[in-house]
Amino acid sequence: MRIRTLTGGLAAALVLSCPALTGPAAAVPSARTAQPLAAAGRVLTYDARAAAEFASAVDRGAAIWNASVAGVELRPAASGERADIRIVADDGWPRSLPDSLGRGTVYIGRQAVDQGHSTIRIAAHELGHMLGLPDRKPGPCSSLMSGASAGTSCTNAYPSAAEKAQVEKNFEGALTGALM
Repeated sequence: MRIRTLTGGLAAALVLSCPALTGPAAAVPSARTAQPLAAAGRVLTYDARAAAEFASAVDRGAAIWNASVAGVELRPAASGERADIRIVADDGWPRSLPDSLGRGTVYIGRQAVDQGHSTIRIAAHELGHMLGLPDRKPGPCSSLMSGASAGTSCTNAYPSAAEKAQVEKNFEGALTGALM
């Protein structure tokens, strides 16, 4: 690539201002092992310490969103850091209580898991609410935001093209705002 022939600050400036030059990130196995994205958009932190047995599903749901969109990145909160999103396991139905875009509480309810719904789909769906997406019920399995209406056989935890585009739109300008 020609960028390798450039020197010092100019190369760094090009990488930061032209994320297309770096190419898309490879699929990330876990949000906890994700490396910071070059020229990432808005970073939202989450705290899954109260997610109990669903912590790994939450990490996987976050990693799916990180691999799907560029305008926002979900990261586990560092020790002592106040998280934007709090994840809690409880015995009810899964639900999200957003305070604002990118902030609030997600409940991973055991009731849906006990009925046979996929924990990773639940986590990705509820994180979708924190990213500004509404429920789309009833809906097909191909729509992450169709949630439980797609049935227990649906394990698709990936957002559709329209859902990805809406999240990108919700967070457009995040990169510009982060650099100023």
